[in-house]
Amino acid sequence: MSTILLVEDDVSFSEMLKRFLERHHHAVMLSYTLEDAKLKVKETTFDLVFADLRLPDGDGIALLNHIKTKDAAIPVVLMTGYAEVSTAVKAMKEGAFDYISKPFNPEEVLQVVKNALKKPSTEDKPTIATPPVPTEASKSSTNLVKGISGASKVLYDHINLVAPTDMSVLISGESGTGKEVVAKAIHLSSSRKQHPFIAVDCGAIPKEIAASEFFGHKKGSFTGAINDKKGHFEAANHGTLFLDEVGNLTYENQIQLLRALQERRIKPIGSNEEIEVDIRLLTATNEDLLNAVEQGDFREDLYHRLNEFSIKVPSLQERRDDLILYAEFFLDNANQQLNKSIIGFSPEVLKIFQTYSWPGNLRELSNVIKRATLLTNGELIQKEVLPQELSAPSKEATMRSFSTKDNEKELIVKALQEVNNNKTKAAQLLNFSRKTLYNKLKEYNLD
Repeated sequence: MSTILLVEDDVSFSEMLKRFLERHHHAVMLSYTLEDAKLKVKETTFDLVFADLRLPDGDGIALLNHIKTKDAAIPVVLMTGYAEVSTAVKAMKEGAFDYISKPFNPEEVLQVVKNALKKPSTEDKPTIATPPVPTEASKSSTNLVKGISGASKVLYDHINLVAPTDMSVLISGESGTGKEVVAKAIHLSSSRKQHPFIAVDCGAIPKEIAASEFFGHKKGSFTGAINDKKGHFEAANHGTLFLDEVGNLTYENQIQLLRALQERRIKPIGSNEEIEVDIRLLTATNEDLLNAVEQGDFREDLYHRLNEFSIKVPSLQERRDDLILYAEFFLDNANQQLNKSIIGFSPEVLKIFQTYSWPGNLRELSNVIKRATLLTNGELIQKEVLPQELSAPSKEATMRSFSTKDNEKELIVKALQEVNNNKTKAAQLLNFSRKTLYNKLKEYNLD
């Protein structure tokens, strides 16, 4: 087990990074000042030193120089939220092993640690660490950020447990939490990863054409069928079929889906021949399907067919420790998509991020960062380019904020009053689907 000295005056950040490194079998000692770090280096032998560039009583380069005079073999990695190229070059010339900018993602940290702890060779040349740019083939696999929160750890454990099997998985969670990303992660960790992953938004399929969408049709089988069409089941053959918002299917469509899953055979509309299909089914919902079963809106036999294993995707509120990692990840994506080179976030923006409720979860965080990246001309994203509701939450944002069962009924009543009982607008205000709102109106006897 390697011993790492982490020198960082941000107590919450250092504790988060310490827990992360300890989970990966490293012993970590914390220090919050330059002088205390010098004392610890004198008293203890470390395999690696992580030091923030800006400390209350000095800087990381001063600590680097101090360490190198004592033991030049100890690798020192400098961290900063202000990734200035000139500072990076100076740090490397002074003997820093590597240099990374905050916020950084977990894979980057682990790679830097791995490189630093390797036995040095004459061919090893330190380089400034930069986040890897995903290739087209690897983008899907990199969308699942490896968070360090307890909620994320449970999520990854469940994914790793069920992925190698062929069990049907029901993925639940609030809107915007990344349920499709979880489904892709399951597919990419399964034996079907070389075969198609077909994602279908059940809420976007009109009930009249659902059978055609799922099972396909033959040319001329109905008005508008001008060509043969391959359905989603056939397209996903030997791979994975992911049905998002499965609770939106009509009762008739549920019967059709159940029959296809039981028989593993489909018949395109207008065809006399059945097609055998070998698929793994993953489904997702932001509703309470079990409650829908009790209300008679969802077939119980289909529910049990879909729910051989269930995974709950935590909200962003439930994995606060991961926020900075996701922000960095989305910034990298935005830089690539917009051809920008924004370095990071100002301390004021990071503070706003950490105090905002994020009712739209990861989707909202991603959208905010992409918009801010587009509007930013300097190196850091500043408060001025953030949407107003982040720094001064509006009535609507407050209404949509995270709530518990204790005050959910009260929030629904207030939302309905706010929009003059317009259920569609109330559902949008509460970040519910219309069907979810109707179910909750029944549950709380608000009809």
